[in-house]
Amino acid sequence: MIAAQLKLVVDPNHRAQSPPWRVGDAIAPNDFEAIRRRLMLDHCKWDVQVGDISTLAPFALILRHDIWRQLAEFAEALFAEMEEAEKELLTQPKLIDRLALPRRLKRAFAGEYADELTPGIARVARFDFHWTDEGWRTSEVNSDVPGGFCEASSLSQMMASHYPGATDAGDVADAWAVAMARKLQPGATAGLVCAVGYMEDQQVTAYLAKCLERRGIRAHLVRATELVWDRGRALIVRGGQKTQLDAIVRFYQGEWLVHLPSQCWRCMIRSGRTPVCNPPSAILSESKRFPLVWDELGVPMSTWRKLLPESRDPREVNWRKDPGWLLKSAFCNNGDDVICRAWLTPRDWQRASFWARLRPSQWVAQRRFKSVAAETAMGPMYPCVGVYVVDGQAAGAYGRLSAGPVINYSAIDVAILVDPGNSGGSTQHE
Repeated sequence: MIAAQLKLVVDPNHRAQSPPWRVGDAIAPNDFEAIRRRLMLDHCKWDVQVGDISTLAPFALILRHDIWRQLAEFAEALFAEMEEAEKELLTQPKLIDRLALPRRLKRAFAGEYADELTPGIARVARFDFHWTDEGWRTSEVNSDVPGGFCEASSLSQMMASHYPGATDAGDVADAWAVAMARKLQPGATAGLVCAVGYMEDQQVTAYLAKCLERRGIRAHLVRATELVWDRGRALIVRGGQKTQLDAIVRFYQGEWLVHLPSQCWRCMIRSGRTPVCNPPSAILSESKRFPLVWDELGVPMSTWRKLLPESRDPREVNWRKDPGWLLKSAFCNNGDDVICRAWLTPRDWQRASFWARLRPSQWVAQRRFKSVAAETAMGPMYPCVGVYVVDGQAAGAYGRLSAGPVINYSAIDVAILVDPGNSGGSTQHE
């Protein structure tokens, strides 16, 4: 079924006839303000406003049920292939060398036996999809520390009540908490670790902690420097008291770990006995250079090859003169290190391309695709539909809108809803 849909939708000669979404009418200002307030006070969404700009769209992006199922099946197929590729990568250290991992982190993966890696628990990944003039394309996978849980779950649920017949695409935060609870004993204790200097990370872990508590798991918000390891078991020490952790939720990007003392994080990668979400292998597929090792793996990666634009080492293509290429740093986040000559001033292009020429092994060149904008009350906006997969099953969707074709820090969040009975036209709200 997936292969048949891929053939129909992801065809190089295909030209999209109509967008696969419709934009709902904006809900009443008072209703929207009530949603914003509830998100801040009850759901740990503390950045609903940045300066004078709202970070939330007052309308929803609505997909037909068949479109949603198609994206869900794409994401599940991508997830399965990704896990198989990671398993093989762990047996080939020379291929890991190409992923541009920081040196200390790369050494943590070095070893003869892959089973020495710290076990994972309740794995979650998010695949970002864009509708283009050639059908659906995925730009990347957020396989290490995907965010957006509150927006995908709570925001979408609240917005759905204003669009009769439409529902959210799934409560991914609760699905993840259920997966955690299923693998732990009742009353187990989990430590949620994030980079405390980033409010956007703190709000994610605070929200996930609430989700775990509702499922009977005691949750502690932990600084990485508070972790103590005793024979591979993780503990936190506060006020002279030790608390053993039954699981760790690592909302701390893998490439950032190396800036911490090694005793805080090394057992999250190797020789740990306390399971970690996400597992160490997630760091490998998080690298944007992940596609550069596919040809030397025994995994076909057929879904990836059809949905992800061609990716090459920058030294293999003429990206400086060919406008059909863009560059991404190996561990870029929020579009912060995506460079394309057409999007930059000459001065910015010169500065950005200098670093790519200086250290090409830290970058990847990717073929550009032409995203299709959605007509909204805010003008033309480019949607990105992030589809979550929890332990192999699609579990929800996170929507973002950007005024330009790159989804970056300036993108705003939009609820993704599913309408099983309506394929077109305007959606009215209550």
